[in-house]
Amino acid sequence: MGWLERTYNKIKRGKKTIDIPDGLWTRCTGCGQTVYNKNLKENLKVCPECGYHFYLGAEERIEITLDKDSFVEYDSKVNSGDPLSFPGYKEKLIKGEEKTGLDEAAVIGEGEIGGKPIVIGVTDFGFMGGSMGSVVGERITITTEKAIDKRRPLLIISGSGGGARMQEGVISLMQMAKTSAAIAELKKQGLLYISLLTNPTMGGVMASFASRGDIIIAEPGALLGFAGPRVIKQTIKQQTPEGFQRSEFLLEHGIIDMVVERGKIRSTLIKILDFALS
Repeated sequence: MGWLERTYNKIKRGKKTIDIPDGLWTRCTGCGQTVYNKNLKENLKVCPECGYHFYLGAEERIEITLDKDSFVEYDSKVNSGDPLSFPGYKEKLIKGEEKTGLDEAAVIGEGEIGGKPIVIGVTDFGFMGGSMGSVVGERITITTEKAIDKRRPLLIISGSGGGARMQEGVISLMQMAKTSAAIAELKKQGLLYISLLTNPTMGGVMASFASRGDIIIAEPGALLGFAGPRVIKQTIKQQTPEGFQRSEFLLEHGIIDMVVERGKIRSTLIKILDFALS
């Protein structure tokens, strides 16, 4: 136990009161315990007390999934417009960029996992909830087409609680068909598509490319579905089952193939690729 943790324990017991700098501790959403940030990072942002899986950005996902220094990003050469002149949309795009350091809610490229070449796309919840507009749809499509051209497996990691992006109206909804058509062509070519679902993956993203994997993996406790539990409850006026739309519920009902803890995802992907490419 380090000095900071000992000091924190003293504060909890009322033995000492001091000011602790911000950014050293995080209160777990799952169990309410306070976790030292260094320990949380070393544990891949999974609470060591209860196993709650915290949000990871796209760049963090790539770092913990791919072989070191193997990632090469694709330049999609497209940027978000404001086709509907939707109030506040441009400001939201700027805030998303400031928050994540990304120019959009999806990062695409290629790399290796366990020495096996793959093409990868990652959506980032931190950028407007990972919602899918024209740029995200285009990038997912580009990623899929690259996998076809290079004859490589495709891995898409989804963290898109925002679903389709309402600020782009029907243009956003068109991306559901566009990405689904690209995935259909990938499958026609006999190539492997692995979909990894993280908390949350909802709406148009879940209803299109995210749910079409040959193998669908989810992190524990992830919220997965179309409309959220509160919307469903308000609509049907009934209480939804306990754990409804969580990973474990979907696994039990045959909608996904496996639930894998974050620390075991990379090794699981290596096993899948070894089997599929042997």
